[in-house]
Amino acid sequence: MTDIGKSFRMRRLSAVGDGRHLFVPLDHSVSDGPVVPQARWNGLLRAVVDGGADAVIVHKGRARTIAPAILRHCALVVHLSAGTAHAADADAKVLVGEVEEAVRLGADAVSVHVNLGSDTEHRQLTDLGTVAASCDVWNMPLLAMIYPRGPRIADPHDPALLAHAVNIAADLGADLVKTSVALPLERMAEVVDSSPLPVLAAGGPPDGSDLIGHGTSLMLAGCRGLAVGRRIFSAPSPASLVSRLAAVVHAVDAGTAPHPPTIATGAA
Repeated sequence: MTDIGKSFRMRRLSAVGDGRHLFVPLDHSVSDGPVVPQARWNGLLRAVVDGGADAVIVHKGRARTIAPAILRHCALVVHLSAGTAHAADADAKVLVGEVEEAVRLGADAVSVHVNLGSDTEHRQLTDLGTVAASCDVWNMPLLAMIYPRGPRIADPHDPALLAHAVNIAADLGADLVKTSVALPLERMAEVVDSSPLPVLAAGGPPDGSDLIGHGTSLMLAGCRGLAVGRRIFSAPSPASLVSRLAAVVHAVDAGTAPHPPTIATGAA
C-alpha cells in the first residue's frame, strides 16, 4: 500500500482509535502573540497531553522546542500558514513551511489555513492545493482550516456557506477539515451531511457560554471532533478542561450522532 504511512499517521491523530479527534491549536503566537509566558509553556503542553488531547497544533519553530517525552500520548500537527493581526489584511495567510520540514520534525499531520471570501482567497486556495500535492508525496495527512471570513462574507455561520467551505477542502485534497460552527447550532448537521471529510468544529460558543454543552451538541450533530485552543490555554485548569472535552469527543453515543463518510486515505 503506497499510503500506509498516511494510515499510520491518521491512526495516531485519534489516541483511542475511534476516529474522533480533540485537537488543541497553540499556533496563536504568530497571529496574536504569546499563548502563555515561556516559563509556563512546557507545563501547558503537559496539561494538554495529560488531559487527553489527541493532537496539538504548532508552527515548525515551536515544534523544535518540544521534548519528545512530552508528546508521548499526543500527536503533533505542524501548521504551515501564517499571518498576523497587525497586517494590512488580517485575513491574508501565506505559507511559511513545507511538508518535508514537518516530516523531519516527526509530525503526524500538517495544516493549512484558508479564509474563504478574503481578498487573497485565490492565493490561499493555491497554497492548499500545493500542500495537498506534497502531502501525497510524503503520505502526510492534511488538515484544512477553512473559514468563511472576509469582506465578502455576510454571515460566517451560514450552513450553506460552511458546507461550501468543507467541500472545497475535500476537493483540493485534505483529509480532515476544521471550520466554524453553524448557527443555530443544530444546523451543523447539514454541514456534516454535505462533507466527504471528517469535520472538526473550531473554537467555543461565540457568546462565551458553556463549552462542554456546546461541544456535546456539535458531536451529536455528527462532527468528528473539536478544535479548541484559546478557551483551553486561558483556562485556570487546562488539564481538567481538556479531560472534560475529551470525554465529550470520545464518549458520544455513536448510535445517536450521525457520522459523515471518510475517504480511503483518511479513514482512521
